[in-house]
Amino acid sequence: MKIIVVGCGRLGAELAYRLYQRGHDVAVIDASTTAFNHLPADFQGRFYEGDTLSYDVLHRAGIEHCDALAAVTNSDALNLVIANTAKTAFNVKNVVARNYDPNCRELYEAFNIQVISATGWAAQRLEEMIYHSEIRTVFSAGNGEVEIYELKVPADLQGTTLQSLLEGTETVPVSLTRAGASVLATSDMVLQENDIVHISATLDGITALRQKVRKSRAEE
Repeated sequence: MKIIVVGCGRLGAELAYRLYQRGHDVAVIDASTTAFNHLPADFQGRFYEGDTLSYDVLHRAGIEHCDALAAVTNSDALNLVIANTAKTAFNVKNVVARNYDPNCRELYEAFNIQVISATGWAAQRLEEMIYHSEIRTVFSAGNGEVEIYELKVPADLQGTTLQSLLEGTETVPVSLTRAGASVLATSDMVLQENDIVHISATLDGITALRQKVRKSRAEE
């Protein structure tokens, strides 16, 4: 794939290098020459210094023929304009942007731009690591509005049906793994100790489920 990364701070450099390692044709744009120092020495993509809003710079980077563009500067205004320009003026099929200030996220949604809020996502992950050890996140969609969680069934939940466990929570069962073999989960499954259950849930849903699991342990 031909991919343009606009913004070569720590995030942009890390993204560009990961894409390069996977064999993609990567072009990096930044207004400052020194920003390219963030890239590892063995990065062999292309560099373009200049105004990130300049059509000339975007043309030189090959935007007419690129498959994807990531706008990851530390300015939401820049990221929004660049991403929208790539979509509307150059018909880039896959455009993603970094949301630097969570208060600006609604602007991206108004323009229907796929966006990642590193601040919000990281805060949620850190929160879970601090006090949610019984159910851990294994996949996050969007900015964490819906996620897939993994629950290792404790002894006190043995004999409980999956329907009973999830009842009253905003959750959807995905799969159940027992003795290394996985199957699609159904509500009538009876849980055994050490089963691995994967569940899709909103934040409210997983909070309610965690409360049920903790209550079950307390009653035990």
